[in-house]
Amino acid sequence: MFKTKAAVLYEPNKPLMIEILDQEEPKHGEVRIKTSVAGICASDLHYMKAELNIDKPVVLGHEGAGIVETVGPGVQNFKPGDRVITAFISGCSNCTYCLSGFVNLCTTSAALGTKQYDGTLRLKNGSQSIHQMQKLGLFSEYLICPQQSLYKIPDEVPLDVAGLIGCAVSTGIGGILNSKGAKPGIDVVIFGLGGVGLSTVMGAKLLNCNKIIAVDIKDHKLEFATKFGATHTINSSKTDVVEEIMHITHDGADMTFDTFGNSQVTNDAIKTTKRRGTTVVIGLAPVGESVNVDMVDICRNQKTLEGSFYSSISPHESFRQIIGHYLKGEIDIRALIERTYKLEQINEAFEDLSEGQDGRGIIIFPN
Repeated sequence: MFKTKAAVLYEPNKPLMIEILDQEEPKHGEVRIKTSVAGICASDLHYMKAELNIDKPVVLGHEGAGIVETVGPGVQNFKPGDRVITAFISGCSNCTYCLSGFVNLCTTSAALGTKQYDGTLRLKNGSQSIHQMQKLGLFSEYLICPQQSLYKIPDEVPLDVAGLIGCAVSTGIGGILNSKGAKPGIDVVIFGLGGVGLSTVMGAKLLNCNKIIAVDIKDHKLEFATKFGATHTINSSKTDVVEEIMHITHDGADMTFDTFGNSQVTNDAIKTTKRRGTTVVIGLAPVGESVNVDMVDICRNQKTLEGSFYSSISPHESFRQIIGHYLKGEIDIRALIERTYKLEQINEAFEDLSEGQDGRGIIIFPN
């Protein structure tokens, strides 16, 4: 039986445990990946804190990149040695959404959750089956996933850069570029400056927005955001954020983005959206979080409230677009990376995330 070292979540609000797990061979249409990079994302933290539900025990990790180790029967597009990004929505290629180009909304993938497409699992700790977050589980030296999860990358794209494209960069840049209200010259507000928020700032700069207003509760994160294109910054813990945004924009922003996932933040975003403007919720909120919308404001001012999940389109299409921008030097993805860790330091990595440190932390695996 193949062995892999992995960080396992057994119970919420408890440290991840480093274990040596048994891993089956790839089945039909599946690929074994040697993990190179895994991002430390707030979505994983939601599961660790029981703010979102997931089958356990589970190997978390949904943002990353690696190298193809072996392929199972029926795999034609990948071979050992290929460098790949992992997409946390793989797509079944058969449901209405996949056939319409919205692989990010695949119903089959959502229904199966942590299980592979044959409805089974590939990891065990003794007799205990172990789940894989989004069919991936990147907090493991090796993982088995559907071939649809993978996107082959050019040699010019470093694996640490590729890893962040797997979630934060695609979610943020795609969340603005693929929104219906997006166009050059608009004023935008980005609430929350984690990896997704900073990527949204990069997307706004790519779009050639006019005012790019970054909002957070930590001054060091606001200063960090100016590296990526923020033209104005607001510390919402020190000032009336709605009043300040209205002062800067005069009558509200064309588009506002909640990249944090919080009802108060979304309400502030709606309030600071101008007439016929759009508020986009990108950040994943805890289960049960809801927004109390002023229906008169939405109606009379013809505002739009929309959700954006994983760049709003097929993740593979987002990967293609973002790699193109990166190779032309239009975005500096590596500048997002502020901290690197070994797998054994994963709990420290999530503590740093919880404390609100700048940029993105990543796990680097041995070559």
